[in-house]
Amino acid sequence: MLTQLREIVDKVVSAQTLIEALDQLVMSTCQAMKTDCCSVYIANHERQIYTLMATQGLHKSHRRVSLRFNQGLVGLVGRSAEPVNVADARIHPHFKHLPGIGEESFRSFFGTPIIHQRQVLGVLVVQQREQREFDESEESFLVTLAAQLSGILAHAKAQGMWFEQGNKLHLTGSAASAGVAVAKAWWDDTQPLLEHVAPTSCLDVNFEQERLTIAIEAASAEFRRLRKRFDSELQKETLAIFDLFSHLLNDPMLRKDLKARIACGDQAEWAIRQVVEAYSARFANMKDQYLKERAQDIRELGQRLLFFLRDEEVDEQQWDEPVVLLTRELTAAMLATVPLGKLAAVVSQEGAANSHAAILSRALGIPAIMGVDFVPHMVHNNLVVVDGYRGDFLVNPNRHVLVEYRRLLREEQELAKTVEDDLYKQAYTKDSQRIMIHLNAGLSADTSIAVNKGVDGVGLYRTEVPFLLQRSFPSEDEQINQYRSILQTYPEQTVVMRTLDIGGDKPLPYLTIEEDNPFLGWRGIRFTLDHPEIFLIQVRAMLRASIGLNNMDILLPMISGIAELDEAKSLVERAYQEVANEYDGELRKPRLGIMIEVPSMLYQLHALADKVDFISVGSNDLTQYLLAVDRNNSRVASVYDALHPAVLNALKHIIDSAERYQLPVCVCGELAGDPIGAILLVGMGYRSLSMNTRNVAKIKYILRHVSANDMAQLADNVLAAHLSAEVRDKTTLFVEHHGLGGFIRAGK
Repeated sequence: MLTQLREIVDKVVSAQTLIEALDQLVMSTCQAMKTDCCSVYIANHERQIYTLMATQGLHKSHRRVSLRFNQGLVGLVGRSAEPVNVADARIHPHFKHLPGIGEESFRSFFGTPIIHQRQVLGVLVVQQREQREFDESEESFLVTLAAQLSGILAHAKAQGMWFEQGNKLHLTGSAASAGVAVAKAWWDDTQPLLEHVAPTSCLDVNFEQERLTIAIEAASAEFRRLRKRFDSELQKETLAIFDLFSHLLNDPMLRKDLKARIACGDQAEWAIRQVVEAYSARFANMKDQYLKERAQDIRELGQRLLFFLRDEEVDEQQWDEPVVLLTRELTAAMLATVPLGKLAAVVSQEGAANSHAAILSRALGIPAIMGVDFVPHMVHNNLVVVDGYRGDFLVNPNRHVLVEYRRLLREEQELAKTVEDDLYKQAYTKDSQRIMIHLNAGLSADTSIAVNKGVDGVGLYRTEVPFLLQRSFPSEDEQINQYRSILQTYPEQTVVMRTLDIGGDKPLPYLTIEEDNPFLGWRGIRFTLDHPEIFLIQVRAMLRASIGLNNMDILLPMISGIAELDEAKSLVERAYQEVANEYDGELRKPRLGIMIEVPSMLYQLHALADKVDFISVGSNDLTQYLLAVDRNNSRVASVYDALHPAVLNALKHIIDSAERYQLPVCVCGELAGDPIGAILLVGMGYRSLSMNTRNVAKIKYILRHVSANDMAQLADNVLAAHLSAEVRDKTTLFVEHHGLGGFIRAGK
């Protein structure tokens, strides 16, 4: 039956064919269960009614038969969100007689809700003339069928195949870049796709090699042009996407692999697909969300190569007014094809909030939503609203909605200008408490990160990417060059370098690690302690890179016990002595700190006072481990909540312990760059926050307009809360009360 259901669904291309599919479904269900009647009621949440959309056994009248949400057994199923099994429906207190459809001839009733992401989309009902309760096997079958049907209806709704919704759509996706836009939508599908390339052999290998060389040179020239175009508008860290592409195009291994495929007789397009997909798969299999999404960057590179393999001229699109760019997969090159003054927002069917294209959107101040399930021909050239705060995408909204969003857009533009005016001022609270603002850096392969005069240094520099982009472990000299370029970029400020955080969730392409549960496996310090030769080379490279600059601290990841810390410290000391013996001058010994991200360390903070110089709180992993939830797993992603009372109380415990044992402490997770998170952290007592570049200006502005005393009172208040919703309600009210609501929603 379920196989038959999938076959029925494959034919659904419109609201009408969806109705036909539902009619076929209820008929097949009656036959499979040998019941007298099967019906599907669809929920209309705006009108608060259930409409009989398909039935086998009831009489369909010329008008739609409907029940209010609070009426009948169907309404009871929807309200309770659980199955209802009744032997004689006519004597049930919730029974509602619907005249004219012949329901009075049926006695037994079984209804189960059709639920998608906690929303009831409808009710599936079976009925029989005889008086009886349906047995467990029948219940199980209907519940399973409803679960399958829920995904189908949800997809149909997102695709615009919903009943009576006309050309007005309210779609949702992942909010990737905050902001609001009101403009006409433009569908861009000009980019060639890797999956459209079929296996093809060539007759002339030399000709294909020449085509490939020309395409690589053209792509390299384009990336240099795009980098130059954005050079005055973006920080160097954001521009690194174009440098990453150039780096990959010039990678000898990539070129060798491409040429090898052509030498085997493959056409250039087919060679590109095979090699790019192999490279992309290395990143796609990683658990770390940021690194996982680098797979898309590599695919974008491949698709640009396909673009330049075309032997045709592509006309450049001209826009008279700003547009909302619609695309299947948003790429950095696509963003660059639309003049910034004409790009109001971007909406992508695929992708996520941490893709490089999403990061570039944020850096450019362009609202963006990823993962929106829209139908291009239904949206193209229609007036749309993009709400990058909530992830809402409105197509052909009514006049009142347009007026409201246009007002919010004006207010947002005013607020953005105000925030940027004070970017380079030091961070102080309203009552003059100094807050240190640092950068999280190192996720790009490029190291030319511009000096941001508005920050106090680098609170977290991740060293993983150079290891991940190569075919073998980088040499000590290669690492020295990498690290020194970073340290030279911040000559008067401290750069905290985290040692290699590699392992089960971020496997190296040249060192396969397969684990059932990588987040609880061989990663971070566990990996490097098992490979002291790798650890020693890296620490020596860091120390040698810091000679004469003296602005580096070392941070150890994933420490779960004092024994690990002691072993790591001895290796760091050994590396220091080796470099000191080679160096004629005095070698500064860097401060040594550890990440607090494993819950076990919450209860060993007292033992750290004499062993480390500072601690850094990784709020992302700490939250994940405290709540026992993989934040990259879509099934449980909603459980991951940095404002969970347990997480907040753990953070309070850390800062109280750090003050007691006089340990400097910084928070370097996403929470530090979140407006609500920063307010709560400062309220708890944290005075050092490290965040992504895009958050610096707004966090500084917020802190300047709230006193540390008020934040402390808020923190005390929410720490007594038992529910995350209670925390959000209190913090949202606080933010709004201080006139800062524009940082957590549209408007000022």
